[in-house]
Amino acid sequence: MTPSSTARRLATLWAFRIFVLAVGILGFAAIWVLLAAAMGRPLSALALVAALDAALLVRIARIAPGWPRALTAAAATAAIVVFAQFGIIAAQVGMMFGLLPWESALRLGPSLAWTIAGVSRDAVDIAWYGAALAIGATLSR
Repeated sequence: MTPSSTARRLATLWAFRIFVLAVGILGFAAIWVLLAAAMGRPLSALALVAALDAALLVRIARIAPGWPRALTAAAATAAIVVFAQFGIIAAQVGMMFGLLPWESALRLGPSLAWTIAGVSRDAVDIAWYGAALAIGATLSR
């Protein structure tokens, strides 16, 4: 193989990995937001299912086993939690102003989202998120 074809293959593999992780993270976060909006609660226990999803995603993306895979799964789990919580908060704020969730998300800043999350999430929610990070990292190895 020539160096250019090796570089091309490596670039394609990384593009595939990033695509799989992005679709999986955003897709699960969207599902979480829809379920939370339908149930009227944040459904923090879904963080554990997000950890399972992240562990599966890193295997599909063919991330190297060991610590790279565990750290990538933990980061993917954290990203799912952050995107989902932002979407849930945007949906809740949007309902008060008669906006759709994605319209509210475009207007909701990180400072307001952080403040609302600090007020509306309790220690049990944070425990679910922490457990999800640990489970995602453990299951992916």
